[in-house]
This record gives sequence, structure tokens and C-alpha cells, in this order.
Amino acid sequence: MISPEDDLFGRQLPTDLDHVANSDPAWVERYWYCGHELATGGIIMDLGLGYYPNHNVMDGFAGVTCEGVQYNFRASRRLSGDPLTTAVGPLRVEVIKEFRQHRLALEANESGFAFDIFFDATTEMHEEERHVRRRNGKFAENMIRMGQFGRYSGWMTLLGRRILLTAETWYAERDHSWGIRAEMRTDEAAPPMSKYPPFFYVWCQLQFPDGGLHLYAMELAPNLYIYLSGEFVGRHDDVPRADRRVVHFTHNLVWKDDPLGQTIESGEFHLRLEDGSERTVALKALPARYFLKGGLYGGLHGWAQGADRGSLHTEHDVWQLNDPDTRRVARTLSDHAFEAHCDGKVGYGTIQYGVSQGYPRYTEVQKFPPV
Repeated sequence: MISPEDDLFGRQLPTDLDHVANSDPAWVERYWYCGHELATGGIIMDLGLGYYPNHNVMDGFAGVTCEGVQYNFRASRRLSGDPLTTAVGPLRVEVIKEFRQHRLALEANESGFAFDIFFDATTEMHEEERHVRRRNGKFAENMIRMGQFGRYSGWMTLLGRRILLTAETWYAERDHSWGIRAEMRTDEAAPPMSKYPPFFYVWCQLQFPDGGLHLYAMELAPNLYIYLSGEFVGRHDDVPRADRRVVHFTHNLVWKDDPLGQTIESGEFHLRLEDGSERTVALKALPARYFLKGGLYGGLHGWAQGADRGSLHTEHDVWQLNDPDTRRVARTLSDHAFEAHCDGKVGYGTIQYGVSQGYPRYTEVQKFPPV
């Protein structure tokens, strides 16, 4: 089906842009955004949008955690007739200027949560190493991701409360990924659930005054990497340099005595770069944390990302994060706000993390799920 984007250059297939080269149902293109206020470290806002051309579906979510309560909005629509517009019901993403400014909006809806926010980039894009894994000769994962730091400005309303966001008080991160994404099934309502070997993972986005650190590491044991990709990036117009990419990573983390799940309290990352230099990043967890199960990561109550829910479907809920039953459903995968110190500079950002049973360290939290 012809769409407005088909009037532009950039073809790679002899077909319209609403088709992709691979018919694998796991093929997806996703936007992700996260922002958090700095004054108290107590509010964090997430947004995601997924395009599933082989399912004829686009879905999205937006949510905010404030004072220990998480508010979730989810939506899904069929692509037919409008395949590439980055909007689902009242939720939309608009690229005002590529790699510089995006607009995120959730119009008034039944959830009582709405916003109109600008993401203004502060750094150039970072490109992760390609994610490639095969299982029994078939791609289990074959995707690419790029990420960027920025600031939020605008407003949000939450059950009648209006919150202003300014570039001085709200840091933000975003990414854009596409390809065949590894399956993650963590929804008890839709078995079978994914089983994981012993591993530790961290996906880290930390912004400093002169740039930021992107880091993604997965390991079966200390120094036994499944995947490692990272880079210190500079501000706008600072050309990416291979010698600032991360080539070695170790960690020492302190876990909070949290009876409901895996929660990092503090720690250090030790990094060696391509140029041979070494950096230490000291971490302190902030209160704000958005559990990504609210955005359907791993599935929720029988609804998986990319599932056909009809021409348009929306739903919303509110989670009390001190409730044990809620945390059991929410599991571990989350965007957790952190303060960071490196080379005398103070930064802020988010970290996703988890450790599974059998990993040689951090056994004190392995009774909880890793994702």
C-alpha cells in the first residue's frame, strides 16, 4: 500500500515502504523514550511505540511513576490504511527535526494521564554493536539500536495535577531499534514463559554535562560476555570516535534489602576504552523507577507486544509499587533513575538490570526473576 513516505528517496526493496525484507513475525521497529526529574529523583516518565508490519499492528504505551505509584496507558491499532503514522489513538510521536527534536504527546483520555513534551537532543547518536544470535540455524535476534541523550520540556497532567517539565530539571534518553528482536515471555497468563541461563545484564544510559555513557552488557559470568557494546559520546557535532568505545567492563553492585524484588542501591562500573584509558563510574540509585511490564515488555495479562487487539484498543491501570502482588507481576525489568559520578562530573540517567539464578555473584537477589 502506497503511503506518503513513498514519495521520498531511500528504497531498499522493490516494494512499498509498508513492507520489510523479512517475513519473520518477530520483526519490529521501536521507539523508546525515558525522562526523569532531578530535584528529588522521584518522578520518571516512559513512552514506547512499536511497529509490527508482519502482524499488521502498531502499539504503544506511556507511563509515569510518581511517589511510589505507577500509572500505565497502553494502546494498539491495526496498520491497514495508515501503516507508517507514528500514532496509536491519543498517543503519538512526531519527529520535528531528525536527531535534534521530537514531540511526544498523549491527548486527553480516560486514564487521567496526558502530556505534551519535547525531547531536545544534547548529544549525537550512538550506534550499538549489531545484535545477532542464531538458534538451530534460525535468527533468534538480528537487530540494531541507536540511542541519544536529551532534555524534556513541556507539561503533563496526572489525575488533575499539572507538572511542568523544563530542560534544566528533566534529563531524558531515547532509542530507536529495528530488526528481529529476541522473544521475551514473562507473562504467567500466556505460557510457556522464557527460561534463562545464568546471566547478568545491564543497559545503561547516563548523561553528563559534556556528553554521556551508553553501555549494554550481558555476561554468563564475570568477564564472560554474551554481548558488550558501549561508548562515551560527546555533545552535538562531536564526531564519534572508535577509541572511546568500551572494550572491557566489570561491576561491583550493592543491592537494596528489598523484600519485593531486585533493586540496586549503589555500586561502581569499571570501564576500559579502546584507547586504553580506564574510567570508573560511581552509582547511586534514585527513587524513580518505571517497571516496563506496564508497557507490555514480556507480555501482561495475555496481551503481548505486537498482538492484534482490533482496529483500536486502549486500556490503563494504576500500580501501587509497595504492594507485593503488584511487584510480583511487575518483575525486575525497569527503567531505574540513577545519579552517577565520573572524572569529577555528576550525571543522571537510567539503568535496566537483572541477574538470574546460577550467576556466580549477587546470589542474595537471585530468588527474584531477572527480567
